[in-house]
Amino acid sequence: MALAVFILPSRARFTSGQVVVTTGVGALIGEGRLDPAPYLYRHFCGDWGDLDDCDRCLNDAALQSGEDRLFSSYQVAPDLKLWIITEWDRSVTTLLLPSEY
Repeated sequence: MALAVFILPSRARFTSGQVVVTTGVGALIGEGRLDPAPYLYRHFCGDWGDLDDCDRCLNDAALQSGEDRLFSSYQVAPDLKLWIITEWDRSVTTLLLPSEY
């Protein structure tokens, strides 16, 4: 499922491509349990969330080279983690739950 409208922040460090959500994320949005906008904003601005230093460095290198995907992880609630992945060619950004990977 594609998100209807998401405007990239002016501080965005890369293009998003099409923004899509998995079934699980779509259900949480539909139930009002998840607002994806603040997490998308953070992802596009280069705030990778709850990643270790090694993964942050990999994302920063991928921004420079344009040859690898960008990955963010956010602890939304004690029992809810959200992952956001932008493909290497920046054509698609997917919001998913770890269990859907």
